[in-house]
Amino acid sequence: MPLPTRFENTLALPLVAAPMFLISGPELALACCKSGIVGSFPALNQRTSEGFEEWLVQMNTELERYQRENPDAVVAPWAVNLIVHRSNPRWQADLELCVKHEVPLIITSLGAASQVVEAVHGYGGLVFHDVTNQKHARKAAEAGVDGIIAVAAGAGGHAGTINPFVLVHEIREVFDGTILLAGGLSHGEDLLAAQALGADLAYVGTRFINTVESRADEAYRNMIIEAVSADIIHTPAVSGVPANFMRQSLEAAGYPMDRLHEAGDINYGEKLKPVDDEAKAWKTVWSAGQGVSQIHDVLSVQDLVARLSDEYRQARSRLSLPSG
Repeated sequence: MPLPTRFENTLALPLVAAPMFLISGPELALACCKSGIVGSFPALNQRTSEGFEEWLVQMNTELERYQRENPDAVVAPWAVNLIVHRSNPRWQADLELCVKHEVPLIITSLGAASQVVEAVHGYGGLVFHDVTNQKHARKAAEAGVDGIIAVAAGAGGHAGTINPFVLVHEIREVFDGTILLAGGLSHGEDLLAAQALGADLAYVGTRFINTVESRADEAYRNMIIEAVSADIIHTPAVSGVPANFMRQSLEAAGYPMDRLHEAGDINYGEKLKPVDDEAKAWKTVWSAGQGVSQIHDVLSVQDLVARLSDEYRQARSRLSLPSG
């Protein structure tokens, strides 16, 4: 599937840096866009809609200035993640702000709403939606989204449990738009593998936690460096929705290892709790994907993208593929 027109000649790599709760802010998103990959952040990382609007203005103003000063630079689009669910009382107000400031890409979670698609398409923006199975992909396709993010086994955050080889093909059966693949991607060759599988873009989160521009503290970054894939535990114990967390942080927060199959008190289902409660839970228990085993340092976004680009080119060369 060809990439959306808005993405043509704006990407140095087929890569979106995923929006991460409490981790991604304008600093990270701007650095990504200036390096030629899609940068993003969740609307809820700003605790008020007023503060969120300030971030939107900052993104547009800074990227417009950077493009003027660097006319030959490849500057990628940016994205905002909206939790489209009744547990988030802000989502409609935040959507209005996104429309007002014409955010290029909206990434929706926990609800594929045609209302969002219509509003964003009204100014020429795009909507991508993240899913963990074919059932939700079908609903997203029916809602008219432009892209579907296949959150496969091994991804950080609210990850699925389906193998990426299966999930991408299942989504393609019901959707002919842009597909992104998430789940344990850490190297440039992983981006190429995602494309070979049938995805149009890679969707990477955990690798960007260990960047200078992320909002993760030093202990979080060090834990990622020390962790291996076996330390990633898929559990509903933290927020009521299954997500991947590092074992070390679960133990440090006092979670009993023999009860991680039990859902926590905070729930996006029928037990609705304030968003601030969710933030408190995720602040003390740290999420990550299985790609932690491949992360051994902390880099600037610019240096990380340069490394990924080099690995991507080398992988293409090994397979005797033309550059581009």
